[in-house]
Amino acid sequence: MKNIGSIDKVIRIIAGLAILGAGYYFKNWWGAIGVVPLLTGLLGWCPAYSIFGINTGARS
Repeated sequence: MKNIGSIDKVIRIIAGLAILGAGYYFKNWWGAIGVVPLLTGLLGWCPAYSIFGINTGARS
């Protein structure tokens, strides 16, 4: 079940790519953290949102 709305997706994808890019630019493994927002944005599902009952998508 998806729990991330379209604006949230775009923000997560951009942030994930920016963090990955910064990690590559600075040659630092901390940039790998960017995979988390990137994947949650692409999948449209966030495990933390599920735990706390948050849903930024349209309600069905």
